[in-house]
Amino acid sequence: MAQLTQPFTLKNLKLKNKIVMAPMCQYSVDAEDGIPNDWHFVHYTSRAVGGAGLILMEMTDVDPDGRITDNDLGLWSDEHIPAYRKIVDAVHKQGAKIGIQIAHAGRKAEDANPPVAPSAIPVTNNSKMPRALTTEEVRDTIEQFRDAARRAVQAGFDTIELHGAHGYLIHQFHSPLINQREDEYQELSYFGVQIIRAVRDVIPEDMPLLMRISAVEYMDEGYDIYHALEIAKKYQTAGVDMFHISSGGEGPPGKHKPATNPGYHVPFARKFKEELDIPVIAVGILEDPFLAESVIGNGDADLIAIGRGMLKNPYWSMQASEQLGDTIEPVRQYKRAYPKKQ
Repeated sequence: MAQLTQPFTLKNLKLKNKIVMAPMCQYSVDAEDGIPNDWHFVHYTSRAVGGAGLILMEMTDVDPDGRITDNDLGLWSDEHIPAYRKIVDAVHKQGAKIGIQIAHAGRKAEDANPPVAPSAIPVTNNSKMPRALTTEEVRDTIEQFRDAARRAVQAGFDTIELHGAHGYLIHQFHSPLINQREDEYQELSYFGVQIIRAVRDVIPEDMPLLMRISAVEYMDEGYDIYHALEIAKKYQTAGVDMFHISSGGEGPPGKHKPATNPGYHVPFARKFKEELDIPVIAVGILEDPFLAESVIGNGDADLIAIGRGMLKNPYWSMQASEQLGDTIEPVRQYKRAYPKKQ
């Protein structure tokens, strides 16, 4: 049997296969007050029907002004919980597990007036000038992450992913070019570590905590993988159980451009796995099932996240399994499309 379709366990998270739906913002214009609606219900449940082992819901923000746009989801109020619970329950009925990515966009919050950041440094010369958070506001934001994690547990999620990549607030704090503070949060890992500890305080001990991180930055003089590894070691000590390895997103690329070839993040994932001795998720144009299988088979990563591939095809997981030669076990309603092999 293919390695990609084998079960995977991390603490109490037991997945039927090693396929993850990557978190992807929907920017749904009919989303009101950050509450998921029928679009989100169908979107996520259909990928569970399609065979994914783990679904990670899109970047979900801890503050209304922490969203990338006002069309994004949030978890800043207990009033949000029932709508998430409905999605969680439906995904579970299809045999999949589901996590939620919680975050704050910081200086990349397009509709905030003004956005906030570690320091008053805009993303580009044409971007809004962010306001530097006061020390007390930073502490309040940490509490917002704690509260959002508590709500995620109440909604029934199987795991939580903190978004520390792509230039959002946690990333901004651990980026030397973006964090120019003069209080205790000038220590580049301190904000992220405090969030991790706050979240671990309110989630079950056996629930794994994931974190997405950018292995490198692409702006000129941005950090390299060795800086990311040192930050990640501190995050691991604070309570992260698995890293989801991406790159960039902090600002316009300089001389160092991101690659566009399939699997371009895989060497980063392998480096994190080797250096930290921790499970990792690989992502980045891995929708060729044979490439995804090779990443798992070669030990480069423990799970494969599929993003745009699952936007194009909700049933990517079942079709990948079929291409890899495995027997498909679809939901009862679809069994006639997958006759048993003789």
